[in-house]
Amino acid sequence: MNCHPTEATGPTERTHPLDPVSAAEIDVAIATARADGRLGERTRFWGVYLDEDHARQVVAGTAPAGEVKVSIVAMDHSGAAAWEIDILLGAEPRCLDWRPIDPRRPGITSDEARAAAAACRESPLFREALARRGIHDVSLVMIDAESMGGFEPEKYRDRRVTWGTVWHRTTEGDNGYARPVQGVVPIIDMHTMEVLEVEDHGVVPLSEEAGPIERGAWGPDRDGLKALDVVQEDGPSFTVDGWQVDWQGWKFRVGFTHREGLVLYDLEFLGRPILKRAACNEMYVPYLDSNSTQYRKNFFDWGEYGAGPLTNSLALGCDCLGVIRYFDATVLGGYGEPTVIPQAICMHEEDAGILWKHNDLRRGVSEVRRARRLIISNFQTVANYDYGFFWSLWQDGRIELEVKLTGMLSASGINDGDEAPYGRVVSSRVQTPTHQHYFGLRLDTAVDGELNRLVEEHAEAETDPALNPYGNAVRAVRTPLVKESEAAQRVDPSVARHWRIESADKTNRYGEPTAYRLQIKNTTRSFGLPDSVMHRRAPFTHQHLWATPYDPAEQFVGGQYPNHAEPGEDGVHVWQRQDRSIDGVPLVLWPVLGVHHVPRPEQWPVMPVESIHLALEPDGFFDRNPALDIPDPAAAGGEGSSCCS
Repeated sequence: MNCHPTEATGPTERTHPLDPVSAAEIDVAIATARADGRLGERTRFWGVYLDEDHARQVVAGTAPAGEVKVSIVAMDHSGAAAWEIDILLGAEPRCLDWRPIDPRRPGITSDEARAAAAACRESPLFREALARRGIHDVSLVMIDAESMGGFEPEKYRDRRVTWGTVWHRTTEGDNGYARPVQGVVPIIDMHTMEVLEVEDHGVVPLSEEAGPIERGAWGPDRDGLKALDVVQEDGPSFTVDGWQVDWQGWKFRVGFTHREGLVLYDLEFLGRPILKRAACNEMYVPYLDSNSTQYRKNFFDWGEYGAGPLTNSLALGCDCLGVIRYFDATVLGGYGEPTVIPQAICMHEEDAGILWKHNDLRRGVSEVRRARRLIISNFQTVANYDYGFFWSLWQDGRIELEVKLTGMLSASGINDGDEAPYGRVVSSRVQTPTHQHYFGLRLDTAVDGELNRLVEEHAEAETDPALNPYGNAVRAVRTPLVKESEAAQRVDPSVARHWRIESADKTNRYGEPTAYRLQIKNTTRSFGLPDSVMHRRAPFTHQHLWATPYDPAEQFVGGQYPNHAEPGEDGVHVWQRQDRSIDGVPLVLWPVLGVHHVPRPEQWPVMPVESIHLALEPDGFFDRNPALDIPDPAAAGGEGSSCCS
């Protein structure tokens, strides 16, 4: 395998107002907040955020050059108070604002999750429940601290509480996720780290089957696999300046946030703007099983944990193959320290098969061009699951997102011979429940400029027999969506529904608005009953597309602070009640990709990748194929001959 990294880090100094917050800037921000005097000696932190709206003002020249504003979320260790703190960095850093927030609401940090697990192992109640199952070495027990959204007991309504899913290992090297401890549910106060109670729903014998995924665990490696070399002797075709990338007519900036992980800014193709911002903005995962260790499971993985801290450090030749450019990322740790994630973002080129081809038999002319795409990706691990986000840019102006789901299924214990009506048996005394994954995306559009509109397009058969005498005529029907209430839309493949993001003031040579087409190629819907937590807690999943005018206060599709939120109190479904105009405005689209996951035994003990996709493609943005200038793959080597001659 031939795979070479280029420079394996992002710049350490700020080169642009939209650059991610650096470790040095985090240190200054935390020191500035502590110097204000309002934070106690023991403070926890959940995230640092660049004020992107202010950064845009700096870019536009309406705010002072070099000025940087960030916000941090801080919690008093006692649980008595929490704040959003706005801080101006620079020669004389200072706090600009302290906004109190409900101390229950900040997300769960990795440090807190580890502390909660340790508290469970020390709890006599927890030990007693394990002993009833023959487990006496608590050091081998795994506990994942899970958010309780919508299921907080009334008696703990004023506490910041979580519950724990419990797993058992037979040895330190055992895969605990293969052995769920059914029926044991600790409830933990995340401020005091006190185990408030331990539910015990009855003893179910543990599985005796291991679930190793290491090399050789299931026999010798499959033979016959030859080396596959990716060689670019002249190096990659992209250039990088700080966090800015240029490749094959594309120009954009790479970014990274605590909440969303990978972000792309200011995407332009052939000198024309398309998107100001693109990211997976939220992830919601409801489980569809009523058993005692599953019914509470409904997580806002980004809003309650944060994609940034869960981001993987990617390995050369494993996660990415080819000539790689890595970007390091920095996040704020739970106790106020910056944490660098080496090689958090991978960028590389891939051959993607045929871009276009025609063999003209009459003229004896055959022309073919191979596609090259640029992929920018990162991976997050959320306990048992792993999620990869792969943004692809193509030479014909397409933008695609592929979300890859893999990792280990979340399992429950069952008795021998029991059925799994809401899941699938995958191992001895183990079932994995049916569940869903929703990815709420944020796309700040800029198709040929700042002012855009949204148009729904679908197919209809021509009903006028005078116009359709042969019964085969089909119209493409376009309906402008001019208000927010009209833009809550669902996919419908039966009528080939898609959407056009149109420029409000630019046209092509055919008199049409220049546009990009949005296609959501595969998705699902919510099956929660109307009074269920999963239905009430994440209303953004009830539609496949939402649209709003840009508002810097409306940042996250599922709400600013979903942890301990009143179900449905915030998010895009609330904002759109204003029914504002979305006709010729700075436009934000909120597509929703959903996976309905009915497990298969072939996905145990580790799941082969399952993918879901979104595509943006030029639709009258150009007057003709914009990839006619791609070199002949044979002539590109300097021979000057057609590859098909």
